[in-house]
Amino acid sequence: MTGAQRSGETRFSTPTPGPYALQAAIAACHARAATPEATDWPRIATLYNTLAETTPSPIIELNRAVAISMAQGPQAGLDIVDQLTNEPSLKNYHLLPSVRGDLLTKLNRLAEARTEFERAASLTRNARERDLLLKRAKDCAQPLPTK
Repeated sequence: MTGAQRSGETRFSTPTPGPYALQAAIAACHARAATPEATDWPRIATLYNTLAETTPSPIIELNRAVAISMAQGPQAGLDIVDQLTNEPSLKNYHLLPSVRGDLLTKLNRLAEARTEFERAASLTRNARERDLLLKRAKDCAQPLPTK
């Protein structure tokens, strides 16, 4: 095992790694984390930035938005997601409004989040996912507990 492997650092054999190497590095970051809180979100966001540059796609941008939100906060992720709302290939993709709803919830913009979760629920074909999204929409109607 190399020092880089022991430390969890990802090293690439080329100056600009290909999409598969980048995706593997992202997966490795997730796998190394013992808990969601221990995930190296800044590293994952950096890897997604590189992946988006080398292999641009709306899905990669959506995934990048999630990583950025985890590393820098929900508004940073929402700024990216909002740029994707008019992307034709994501028009009927349920994860776009689902992610947007999640970020809006974290920003306490519950009425907007509810609309997004309801839209996501209407787009998914998976019954369990639909139920979860509708529950999240319903939860947005409930006042948040005060601390």
